[in-house]
Amino acid sequence: MNVIQLLRSFVRTASAHCDTEDGPAVADGRRALETGNVNIALKWVHQADEPEVRDAFTRAVAVRDLSPEARDVADRYFLDVLVRVHRAGEGAGFDGIKPAGAHVPPQVVAADQALAAGSIDPLRGLVAEDRWDELERRFDRAVALKGFDVDDLTAARDYMEAYVAFFKYAEGHDHHHHDHAHAH
Repeated sequence: MNVIQLLRSFVRTASAHCDTEDGPAVADGRRALETGNVNIALKWVHQADEPEVRDAFTRAVAVRDLSPEARDVADRYFLDVLVRVHRAGEGAGFDGIKPAGAHVPPQVVAADQALAAGSIDPLRGLVAEDRWDELERRFDRAVALKGFDVDDLTAARDYMEAYVAFFKYAEGHDHHHHDHAHAH
């Protein structure tokens, strides 16, 4: 395994959550398709990557009502584009959306539960105590930004930046700033 392959496998493990069928990016992509509001999904991609995702959304919506088969193909196409573009924005490769129930680290499951409950307690015992202060800081920031207006993409991307930083730190990745919304 060369250095690039090693780094890609590390990044894939670090962000495996977003490329699963039952993960939050796919869930948001499905909600966008069902509501007709692409903004629900656009928070997952950098502003510069919006045109590709908007185009995929427009194409999918245009044909989804032709038949159940067209809906399935159109939805899969859009979700694949959304997750691929999101992962590329994080510097990660994409080899397809993983099936529902794919292994997700327990810290990620607990981080999801923590954000849903508004309490960091599900992560107790899964993250070393010496990391707890920074974890709480990142959790508090994500919670503070969570109530954004779905149509305010700047606020949505600010939340996503905090969200990703919290999840990565919960998993044990120490980089202090993951500029999801603005880096390229």
